[in-house]
Amino acid sequence: MNEISFEKERSEILKKYRSLLTACRHNINQEDRKRIREAFDFATKAHQDHRRKSGEPYIYHPIAVAKIAVEEIGLGATSVICSLLHDVVEDTDYTLEDITDYFGEEVARIIDGLTKISDIFDQTTSIQAENFRKMLLTLSDDVRVILIKLADRLHNMRTLESLPPKKQLKVANETLYLFAPLAHRLGFHAIKSELEDLAMKYTEPEVYQTIQQKLADTRAARTRFIQSFTKPIRRELQKENLDFTIQSRTKSVSSIWNKMKKKEVPFEEVYDIFAIRIVLNAPEEREKADCWRAYSIVTDIYQPNPDRLRDWISTPKANGYESLHTTVMSRQGKWVEVQIRSERMDAIAEKGYAAHWVYKEARPGESGIDKWLRRIREILKSADVDALDFIDDFKLNLFSDEIIVFTPKGELRTLPLGSTALDFAYSIHTQIGDNCLGAKVNHKLVALSYELKSGDQVEIITSKKQSPKADWLNYVTTARAKGKIKSALKEKRKRQAEEGKEILDRKLRQFKIEHSQSTVQKLQDYFKLGSPLDLYYEVAVGNIVQKDIKAFAAEQDGGGLLSYIRKPFSRSKEQAPAKQPEKDPIRQQLKDKPDTLLIGDSLDNLSYKLSPCCNPIPGDDVFGFVTIQDGIKIHRNNCPNAVQLMSKYAYRVVKAKWMTNKSIAFLSGLRLKGIDEAGLLQTITNAISSEHNVNIRNIHLDTHDGTFEGEVMLYINDTQHLNSLIKKLKKVRGIQKVTRIGKMETES
Repeated sequence: MNEISFEKERSEILKKYRSLLTACRHNINQEDRKRIREAFDFATKAHQDHRRKSGEPYIYHPIAVAKIAVEEIGLGATSVICSLLHDVVEDTDYTLEDITDYFGEEVARIIDGLTKISDIFDQTTSIQAENFRKMLLTLSDDVRVILIKLADRLHNMRTLESLPPKKQLKVANETLYLFAPLAHRLGFHAIKSELEDLAMKYTEPEVYQTIQQKLADTRAARTRFIQSFTKPIRRELQKENLDFTIQSRTKSVSSIWNKMKKKEVPFEEVYDIFAIRIVLNAPEEREKADCWRAYSIVTDIYQPNPDRLRDWISTPKANGYESLHTTVMSRQGKWVEVQIRSERMDAIAEKGYAAHWVYKEARPGESGIDKWLRRIREILKSADVDALDFIDDFKLNLFSDEIIVFTPKGELRTLPLGSTALDFAYSIHTQIGDNCLGAKVNHKLVALSYELKSGDQVEIITSKKQSPKADWLNYVTTARAKGKIKSALKEKRKRQAEEGKEILDRKLRQFKIEHSQSTVQKLQDYFKLGSPLDLYYEVAVGNIVQKDIKAFAAEQDGGGLLSYIRKPFSRSKEQAPAKQPEKDPIRQQLKDKPDTLLIGDSLDNLSYKLSPCCNPIPGDDVFGFVTIQDGIKIHRNNCPNAVQLMSKYAYRVVKAKWMTNKSIAFLSGLRLKGIDEAGLLQTITNAISSEHNVNIRNIHLDTHDGTFEGEVMLYINDTQHLNSLIKKLKKVRGIQKVTRIGKMETES
């Protein structure tokens, strides 16, 4: 690199560093400034030979992460230092001991936590569920570890365009799977929304660009509407001598898309594209009363929707969010969401629990973050919960909406939406859950599987004779309850296995067979069981009885255990004799052609199928997923299962693209809606049949009160062919909407 460009980069690095100091000038003293400078110099020297994929000096990244930590999360000097150093141990020759010597124990502990997380989310392997569980245990020691990791992930997502497409999809789906839910649970609404939007930019680029363009096209009209809507509110708030600001917030692209899919409506029919936010400057003892005064003013001017009032001031969300939400009818006939909150509440809504460090809570007792971390510790320490199940349960509980329920004494409990009476029992105490016989909700007897609603008062009925059953796992949704039930069932199985071991010992002695490790292994093979525990359990519950042991003994007498084809006991299926392991053709083919799977290419020994969950057709952006039994399955990039597959099993994902000159018919589906008219079915079938090379597999229409909805499954060549048919069907009289099954249309 020539001297001029080196000096230019050096100048840019210093400019970015000064911008960081400006961002944290209110949070640091002179001593902090000196320590930050030392960390900056240390990181600059450590990364001096490193560059990002974009070609920029690597030090740009730690500086950007530190600035996000200060400006968007609200962290202090120690977190700035850790952000600047977060990749030093992982990417350079410096060790954790060096960090301790230079910057002390506290910084080293946080850097250690950040390095462990990076090991989990590296570029080549899928998420290691067991390591993720261990990482969450460190989170309970210092929440700054995960906050800095969120800042790191946010900057990586902002600069994702420099990575190759396969890496972009992996990182984007990983972000949707874990980091966006974590940001949500920690109360960082703005970061959660941006992470989801940036991920969508790579997982569904066409939809993202279409919605972005529509937002840009309607911006001027939105601004005029907001000014007109807020004018009378401003006037009345000023009359009441309230100190306030009014902001407008446009819904994120991903939120709009989710609403379009959920409601099955086009962009133009999403009514809450934006919200009005009234932020009041009020002392904490008066902020609740002032919020309700502002609510009264707004609803005096505009008619509220009584079903859309959300009071998170009286009962804040578990992530600390406090606000008053109402939806009112504007004079132009549009519904508008209005959010009312204090400056303290607004800071917590934007910066999550970090804001609690600025606004010290005057209320006694545990803070929300403490309760959440305590629950995590309980879940993590429950014995031997399957790691992948844990990840799924944890993610489910992270992202779920919440309900508020009450104990018989009026104590408030927050649970995830969809929680049952049994979930509630386990939320109180493990013993109460294990002994739960039934429940009374609002003084009426209900089943254990009864789904609770906000405001329910719940009383649990217990019995010492009751114990967890396997089907209880179908009755619960919370990770805590599932973990406790699985642990109890495992303990019960172990106790039964101990009894089974004694029973087996007696039975073997009757046939003069030694109860040795070798005998147990032979019995496992004979009955096709995976472990000694399984063998003893089957004996205990009566699935392996005297005659089965007798048959085993007779075989041993007849010339050795492996001298004939074994007969499984009644619960097992017949299996063919073991074969020598064959070379996996899929693995071999991918090794020979590692870059991209060409779908339709003449790879005779490479087995692939089109996945029925999303029915991909030529023209769709797709990827291949190596399954255990069905070869490679081809999925669309925006398949409902893509996030989970790419996050948990990225090492089994292969790039794929269409490459075929043959005219092959692929199964696809369309959803139709419109006005019911005479002869409609014939008109639809004629329109489809007139399209060249389209065959209908089946068609189904339901009519109701003059409208119809229906689905048609047909064989199509590619996306161009399908889009041509969609345009033709939209012109049919009576049809108002045509969408591809599994993919919402962005056009009306």
